[in-house]
Amino acid sequence: MSEEAQVQACLSDSAAFMYHQVGHLTVPGVFAAGDMDDTIKDIELWGEQFLADLPPDRRSWYVDGGITARTVLRKLDNPHAHREQILKIASHPKLVGLVETLIGKGVSVYFSQIFFKGPEGGGPKPAHQDNYYFGPTRIDGVITAWIALDDSTLENGCLYFGDGTNLGPVYPHVAPPDEPYNLQLPEEILGLQPMSPAPVSKGGVSFHHGNTFHQSSTNMSTKWRRACALHYVRNDVEFAHPALPYDHSLKRKITS
Repeated sequence: MSEEAQVQACLSDSAAFMYHQVGHLTVPGVFAAGDMDDTIKDIELWGEQFLADLPPDRRSWYVDGGITARTVLRKLDNPHAHREQILKIASHPKLVGLVETLIGKGVSVYFSQIFFKGPEGGGPKPAHQDNYYFGPTRIDGVITAWIALDDSTLENGCLYFGDGTNLGPVYPHVAPPDEPYNLQLPEEILGLQPMSPAPVSKGGVSFHHGNTFHQSSTNMSTKWRRACALHYVRNDVEFAHPALPYDHSLKRKITS
């Protein structure tokens, strides 16, 4: 089966329509388990190097405060610009085809992250909207492809989504005084919105619209819940009014 046929099979029937109505879509089996294992090895090596060079004043941003028995990274930024393995995944025709089916032809990766969420305490991520962080010129031109490097389950902290919140506005966010980077939806907004879990098997991809409410819980299991989030934009979209600083030079055009 050709890559184009695989994409069409993944998004058969009303899947794309549902993405636009609900704000998120899970596609299993986009990548083979072996590809995910190779990626884990690569990010583990990068993480060891990064942690060894991490200055004390930046540890609170990158080290997971929920795990006290050992030092574990919470995340790494922009792997698409630093690791050939991640850029290879970001450029894979099957993944790019899915992205372009959902937001239109011609896309770039503007920002990306590795989330580690280690076992026995890997910290939660409060509910937020990516478009508040990014401040794009077109809210419909941003999509996150969240790739499960491990099985993502209810027990180890899978994503939760607010169905249909992509159809609403981008709300102002707040942050704890000691964590100005941890922007999140205020409780008076979030409390009105049910959140539904979205487990993803290893190698699957969870796509979500930039306006969609999403969060994850603490990993209280004995298993890792590593993931790679690739934030794609259509090539006519920029991060014009971001809430946090982003390095625009790291934007990588994938297709024209």
